[in-house]
Amino acid sequence: MANMASSLILHKRINTTLAKAKALRTYVEPLITKSKEDTTHSRRTVFAYLKDKHAVTELFREVSVKISDRPGGYCRIIKLPNRLGDNASMAMIELVDFNEHLVKEVKSVSTEKKTRRGRGTAKKAVSDSTSETASETNEDANAESTDEAVSPTEE
Repeated sequence: MANMASSLILHKRINTTLAKAKALRTYVEPLITKSKEDTTHSRRTVFAYLKDKHAVTELFREVSVKISDRPGGYCRIIKLPNRLGDNASMAMIELVDFNEHLVKEVKSVSTEKKTRRGRGTAKKAVSDSTSETASETNEDANAESTDEAVSPTEE
């Protein structure tokens, strides 16, 4: 588990069997939680599990910065087709905030709250504003027609 956790932290995404991915998630998520506070004690505790100083420095420098505001659920498991040799169920486990494709899509989605309450007032406000714009255009058209009427008489 230590080697797989180190590989996950260093590469941000690994392919493995589904059972190993589920076991790895329970192994690595408490370590990621410990990395939120950068103290000597938490570094030594994480190093006791990972046994790889490069993975520990990567975890505390890069990973902990991105997941600092996330309350949990740092890993995502995506099921893949079965392996051809022995038909084992495969999965890809990845760190959630490091998938560039999904992070860009999430940022582009608007976060407006959509409710169904108050629809009548919203429709009424929209119809009032459209009637105001319609009356303004009628006034503009009337002003233009009077201008046209004045211009031939001036000649």
